This record gives sequence, C-alpha cells and structure tokens, in this order.
Amino acid sequence: FPTRRSSDLYARSTQMNSRIRVFHASPNAPAVDIYANGNLIVKNLSYKELSQYLSVPDGNYNIKVYPSGKMTNPVINTNIYIPQNAVITVAAIGTLPNISLFPIPDPIAAQDCGNACVRFIHLSPNAPAVDIKLSNGTRVFNNVSYKEITNYACVPAGTYTFNVGLAGTDSIVLTVPNIKLEPNIYYTIYAIGLVGKSPALEAIVVPELR
Repeated sequence: FPTRRSSDLYARSTQMNSRIRVFHASPNAPAVDIYANGNLIVKNLSYKELSQYLSVPDGNYNIKVYPSGKMTNPVINTNIYIPQNAVITVAAIGTLPNISLFPIPDPIAAQDCGNACVRFIHLSPNAPAVDIKLSNGTRVFNNVSYKEITNYACVPAGTYTFNVGLAGTDSIVLTVPNIKLEPNIYYTIYAIGLVGKSPALEAIVVPELR
C-alpha cells in the first residue's frame, strides 16, 4: 500500500479552511442552482435567500449558475478565487441578462466590544447613492453607491430604525424599522430590489458571526 507523506496529511488537515455562502440578490432572476467546478453546491436558491455556509478549500473556482433544475445556458459562468481562511458571501447581483457574482468579505471572528456592529451594502442595481440615518437624523453612512460596502459602525445594543435616503438630501426612500441589535454581533443591512419597479426596493438585515 502507498504510504501517506506528512505533506499529504498537512494538506488534508488544512484544505477546508474557508467558508462561503451564496446570496440571491438579482431581482428579476428565477430560483437558481449553483455549481462549483462542476459540482452542485446550492440547489433551488430563490431571490432574497442566503444559503448556509459551506466549508471549502482555498483556490480558484469556476462557478456556473443555472435556472433551478436546468444545466444548459448558465446565467452566470465565471471564475472566482477563495483565499485561505476567508469567510465570503458571494452575491448574485444585477438584472437579467446582465447578472454577475459579487464577493463580499464577512467577519472571520466574533467581536466582544459589548456593542453591536452594523454595515450597509448597496445591491439595488437601479438605485442612486444613498445616505443611511437613524430615526433621530444621525447619519450613519454617507453617499453609498451601488456595490459599495461600508465599514462597520459599532453602536450600543438596542432597537433602531434606519432611514435610507437619497445622498445629500432629506428624502427618505426606504425605512428599516425596529431592528433589534444585540451586543457582540455583526449585522449587515442589504439594500436589494428595484426603485419604481417590481420587486420593490427593500432591506434585509442579516446577523453575522456571534
């Protein structure tokens, strides 16, 4: 029998060192199946849904996205690189026929500052740049454009209402009410959907690592 070299054992023990999940954020795309290097990794993912995290080796991946149940004419066929020890949300964004994958780095470890930390990611393909303010008018994020990922803002735990408005104005286009933010948790607010069209602009709040 062939013997296993120590380098082989090291490779086996370290191969599943990153985690990815898929977020369906393309407002006019059907439910999809996602294949990585020819292997089905996510099945029947609908708009607004996030998959569970999958443990994967770092490296290069060919990603094909098909309408659910089909394996011809992928709506996305692209290559992505997953770094070592990364946690990544791969979002399908844009509108058919021009949709693409957008990698979003997620926290790799929980935080323990006692506050809640929140960020905003603009994934509405036809929405202009926006400001995000608290209900008392305090600006949390400024002039966030499509595909922009803000840094985290850490605030005391509590219940908050966020108003999303046209950048540089007092106009409110979306209200995200009564969001309970718990201590020591990261949150991402995703703006998805379409302005003036269906499905409408909305926000999804996703808790990250505890």
